[in-house]
Amino acid sequence: MNSMKEVPAQLNYLRMSPRKVREVARVIRGRPVQAAQEYLKFLSKSGRAPLEKLLKSAVHNAKHNYGLEAEKLFIKELRVDGGPTLKRHMPRAFGRAFPIRKRSSHITLVLSDENPKSKFQIPK
Repeated sequence: MNSMKEVPAQLNYLRMSPRKVREVARVIRGRPVQAAQEYLKFLSKSGRAPLEKLLKSAVHNAKHNYGLEAEKLFIKELRVDGGPTLKRHMPRAFGRAFPIRKRSSHITLVLSDENPKSKFQIPK
């Protein structure tokens, strides 16, 4: 019996708002890796580049460490959590200070060689 293998990859302390990254993550979650890479190639969102880089890294790890083929991999889990927020202040009118929150993200990606029970299928 073929046991399911999972390949984890993480990107911590990405200096981008989790909201921006989640917009892109929502598009590729649950898809086959090949389809996800195609979607990311043509997406014009700022969260695309770090997710594309993380996905590419996870695929290379799957090939090198586990001997898995990229064509058979699916995105099993893609989670974007908030990281630490850098707090800054901007001077405003009448001597007031306006807070600026520079947010960061932690991204967790898990690839699997088993097709998740979802609406996304590999086209034949």
